[in-house]
Amino acid sequence: MQPLVFMGGTFDPVHNGHLRTALELKQWLGVDQVCLIPSGAPVHRDEPGCTPRQRLAMVQQAVADEPALCADPREIESDAPSYSLLTLQALREERGPVCPIIMTMGMDAYQNLPGWHRWESLLEYAHILVLARPGYEGTDASEELQRFTRRHQAADVNELLTTPAGRVFIQELTPLGISATQIRQQIAQGQSPRYLLPEPVWHYICQHTLYGYHQ
Repeated sequence: MQPLVFMGGTFDPVHNGHLRTALELKQWLGVDQVCLIPSGAPVHRDEPGCTPRQRLAMVQQAVADEPALCADPREIESDAPSYSLLTLQALREERGPVCPIIMTMGMDAYQNLPGWHRWESLLEYAHILVLARPGYEGTDASEELQRFTRRHQAADVNELLTTPAGRVFIQELTPLGISATQIRQQIAQGQSPRYLLPEPVWHYICQHTLYGYHQ
């Protein structure tokens, strides 16, 4: 059965770093598609000049011409809190008990995992694929997370592709040096973020005057 691989995030806004990472994941794992799931109402911070539906619209426009990527609106369209556990429970119910589900996240997010809602239950529904910058030190994580990682760490990525859930795998990846914060700051300062994000996304930001955009 074809694994379901997805990246969650605020995507505020989605940019070429997100998209290139997703495409590299698709090619490395040998799956048909990687899905981007924008978070509904981020628990950890406010919305800086952009609504959840606008973030979703930008992701949809960014992947419209790339069949290897797709946008999933479930968290934006849900009235429930944007807890990863709820999303994973829904995905597992849809895909059945044997489909591999792989949730990907950056090392920064993974190191904050013990603060997530019922975080130790996530592996009941999916694998976690952590994307780390080259040369990362596992000792940067809390003792609690280090124990969790050792207990569940897969020896080989194929374990994620051939079993439904329950494993953690850390893969070093050199991301494009682009940040959504940098893009928002450039727009607010009247500078152009062109070539850091897809053209349709930049046009959408201009059209809807997001992030303090002004001509």
